[in-house]
Amino acid sequence: MPTRRDILTGLGALLLSGTTGGLNRASAQTLAMAELRGGFDAAEAGILPGAEDDQSRKLQALLDAAAKAGQPVFLPAGTYEVANLELPDGTRLTGVPGLTRLSYRGDGHLIAAQDVKHVSLSGITFDGANRWLADYTEGLLSFRNVGSVVIEDCEVAGSRKYGLHLAQCGGQIEGCRVSGAALSAIWAIEGQAFAIRDNTIFDCGNGGILVHRWTQGEDGTVISGNRVARIGAAEGGTGQNGNGINLFRADNVIVSGNHVSDCAFSAIRANSASNVSITGNQCFRSGETAIYAEFAFEGALIGDNVIDGAANGICVVNFDQGGRLSTVSGNVIRHLVDKGPYPQEVGGFGFGISVEADTVVSGNVIEDAATAGMMLGWGPYLRNLVVSGNIIRKARVGMRVSVVEGAGQTVISGNVLQEVKDGAILGYRWAERSTGELIDDGGGFSHLAISGNRSA
Repeated sequence: MPTRRDILTGLGALLLSGTTGGLNRASAQTLAMAELRGGFDAAEAGILPGAEDDQSRKLQALLDAAAKAGQPVFLPAGTYEVANLELPDGTRLTGVPGLTRLSYRGDGHLIAAQDVKHVSLSGITFDGANRWLADYTEGLLSFRNVGSVVIEDCEVAGSRKYGLHLAQCGGQIEGCRVSGAALSAIWAIEGQAFAIRDNTIFDCGNGGILVHRWTQGEDGTVISGNRVARIGAAEGGTGQNGNGINLFRADNVIVSGNHVSDCAFSAIRANSASNVSITGNQCFRSGETAIYAEFAFEGALIGDNVIDGAANGICVVNFDQGGRLSTVSGNVIRHLVDKGPYPQEVGGFGFGISVEADTVVSGNVIEDAATAGMMLGWGPYLRNLVVSGNIIRKARVGMRVSVVEGAGQTVISGNVLQEVKDGAILGYRWAERSTGELIDDGGGFSHLAISGNRSA
């Protein structure tokens, strides 16, 4: 069995040669720094990969001793059969990315930490092997009230519940792969300015990245650069499951630059989440609404996203619940179908953009909408809309606008509508058409100002 010094000597040679094979340079440098600080090596403590006996007690003792000494722990490549590890304050556990594996033996949980200031995990695969998890734990890896959880370059696979569960934690999850979680990949509750960046998440039963709060308030999480794919809705419902990225009651969150595909419901869904920024994302083949801002929120900036394939493109709705105040701009939206994952209700499916209150909709391009390019308002739930400078092509109707009593001020100007076979701008009472073509004027409705639009 090579010693720690042998391993670090080899890493030094790799760094000097400019290549690290299965290791990335950052991981190699981490190990080198661990050596300089006098880090603990699991092999030297008699913790051996591939051993048939349970390695949990030995590894727990090593983690406790290393944390007390303020030192990191290095796990050499190989598979270690463990369970019920409790991370002490100051834990820094490092392995060889893709080669160091902690395999869950069952009978409880794999990794947990609670009421500590800092823990760090890097370069380790955590394999739940789809084994039973105890009722007391929500995830294969579970953290509660940890000031800073740092998880980098790790893999989490085969959890019977959530892959990663974090309650009242700060820190970051970066450069990780999470797959095969029966529920969701990551569930962060009551976060403290958390960061979830550059991860790959796929094949999970109910959700990808969930950022929730028990009571609505400032969360401040940043979700960026992630790739999320093939998210199901195993527990059903009409939107609480099946979302690639899901916010609930979490204010001041940024969702940017993510690639989200093949979700049973939404690529990105923000429920009762105020001051949310959803920008620069790519959303493909969503089963329901690709990007959703709904229910009790104030403030949503939705811009420069690409949506291809969905039942609805972008919905910023539920003014009846207080949902209002947004901009929807610069999005490219196409291939919208009139069938969703449950029977049609309210407005139905096949819309490019649906908005209701205190919103500017500008500079969007919508193509191939089965029902309508835009739905402006729903019954009396329409107030202060400015819809200008958009292009709509190949839709049954260009724009539906509410003409129900109580609908508020709406300006529709400077839009181009092409190949809209049933009409460019039409008035609707709820789901029923009630006017002729309105593209040249407001048709006598005092709340509508319609001008400068072109149809072909």
